[in-house]
Amino acid sequence: MTPRISTFDEFRDAISAYRLPRVLLAALELDLFTVIGDRSWTLTTLAKKLKVSERGLSILCRNLAAVGVLHKKGSRYRNSRLGATALNGNHRTYRGGYLNLIRSHWTDWIRLEESIRSGLPLDHDVPDGPDYRRQFTWAMHHRTLEIAPAIAAQLHLGEAQTLLDLGGGPGTYALAFLTKNPRLRATLCDREAALEVAKEIASTHKASGRLSYVPLDFCKDPIPGTYDVIWYSNVLHIYSPEENQAIFRRVRAALKPGGRFIIQDAFLRDREGLYPTEASLFAISMLLFTEQGNTYTVSETAKWLKHAGFVSIKPVAIRKGTEDWEDGIWEGSAPGPRPRMIANQKGSGRNRKGR
Repeated sequence: MTPRISTFDEFRDAISAYRLPRVLLAALELDLFTVIGDRSWTLTTLAKKLKVSERGLSILCRNLAAVGVLHKKGSRYRNSRLGATALNGNHRTYRGGYLNLIRSHWTDWIRLEESIRSGLPLDHDVPDGPDYRRQFTWAMHHRTLEIAPAIAAQLHLGEAQTLLDLGGGPGTYALAFLTKNPRLRATLCDREAALEVAKEIASTHKASGRLSYVPLDFCKDPIPGTYDVIWYSNVLHIYSPEENQAIFRRVRAALKPGGRFIIQDAFLRDREGLYPTEASLFAISMLLFTEQGNTYTVSETAKWLKHAGFVSIKPVAIRKGTEDWEDGIWEGSAPGPRPRMIANQKGSGRNRKGR
């Protein structure tokens, strides 16, 4: 939790927290980690390679080493494990999509005053084209590579046979659920440009044969088919309360009796709607980048679910340190008994309790 600010020194320290992020972003802008690769460099040689001043690079690298992103030994620098992998453009685990999104946010957040004055997202008059959607979808995949399997390992789907990943972008969560639940079939619903990326990602995944795709504007159109589980991850905050309530009604119509609607998002949990601070800060991103998005309290989301006809509204416990958002998963059920899995030729068809 962000510490409370009650003195001038605390106010100063909070504002000055921009310094390390700017150092890290400068390293990304210079492509420093990619250039360093798996070698050890002197500052003189590295400065020539990057075409920067040795003095400037010395101060930059010293600060990167101080926080462990680089390692320093004598007069030489090398990448940490993180720098050599996720931050290195030549490594197979490079998170370039998400890193590029983070880099662009620095410039966007500088323009926050514009959105506060207008109440509109930045560049609201510029169409959101397929190229941007593809880049954003890759960024979301890189963001959730570790989170999605951790969530899927703890969120037990029981005897569910069908799952809809609504607004699921790259399908990272859908693939994680399919991996964990071998009898499950999943459908991914999003914009066409996002689904193109999802198909690329799934093409090398062993569960790809159990994943199908539905391009749909689910803010306007009914959801086709019926499902045992509908997963709604990091979508709630994009839309207004009215839009979300309309989506909830469409979800309710697309669930089988007893089906589960599971929502993951940055929920505010206190009575005044202030905390956790990370959820409050995330609402700033929604101001900058969406027409009507925001972050919402647990109580108002539960009220929308109840009005849409859901019952058994409750939190889903996820182990601390493995969740996407703190206490960020809630679910409601469609009225009726939970569907039971039909026995297959090899046995009863039920998952073991230790799945």
